[in-house]
Amino acid sequence: MASSSLLPPAARRLEGKVALVTGGASGIGESTVRLLCRHGARVVVADIQDDKGEALCRELGGPAVATYVHCDVTDESLVGDAVDAAVASYGTLDIAFSNAGIAGSSKPSILETTKEDFERVVAVNLTGMFLVTKHAARVMIPARRGSIVITASAASVMGGLGLYAYTSTKHALVGLCKEAAAELGQHGVRVNSVSPFFLATEMTRKGFGGEDAALEAAVEAMGNLKGVRLKAEDIAEAVLYLASDEAKYVSGHNLVVDGGFTVARTPPRK
Repeated sequence: MASSSLLPPAARRLEGKVALVTGGASGIGESTVRLLCRHGARVVVADIQDDKGEALCRELGGPAVATYVHCDVTDESLVGDAVDAAVASYGTLDIAFSNAGIAGSSKPSILETTKEDFERVVAVNLTGMFLVTKHAARVMIPARRGSIVITASAASVMGGLGLYAYTSTKHALVGLCKEAAAELGQHGVRVNSVSPFFLATEMTRKGFGGEDAALEAAVEAMGNLKGVRLKAEDIAEAVLYLASDEAKYVSGHNLVVDGGFTVARTPPRK
């Protein structure tokens, strides 16, 4: 675990916990997997990027620390299998980070947005998140404990930041979080969402092109909080907080990590 070595015991916030991270092979998911492992959790990495996911788990120390499972979140049977893999491998499931998502078409106009692309994004970003929440709840309810964290976006609280399907699903995820928090709280299970501002990840590189440094500089120029560059590791820290006992009475909350952008301005519509 050279790049994600364990912290001293007293500093570990997830010692003995078991987590499932969808979309865990790259980007925010990968950074979160690394951080959860550093804090003592054992993690099931679920993704469709098999080579990356398997390599990450080997690097982190293999099955004693992290296990990879192939999981397309649009397939309910695979989502159920991923949850069951966590229980089979490590005995329980304490944390589910529902993170797998796509940006969809780069067409910014509603007239150019096809029904097929809209439905494809909904299938991954909304239905997939629902399925992860549902199956995590299936094993957390009997245990009467657990923390589910959903990746939304700064686009969940305003318009003009993303594309039609992407923005629509991210708004809907906040509703999913609130509804699940209301029901599952009766069983001791917390549900929250984290909403990052734009940052350099594999998904944004594919959508917008450019190198990480150039993307980070562009985001800093566009952002409200100057002198700081948002990285995937910063979102991982927010997930760690929501997943940990430090947030034991936080549920139904959408934690916006945007440096104040969404309260400071509304981007102009081109």
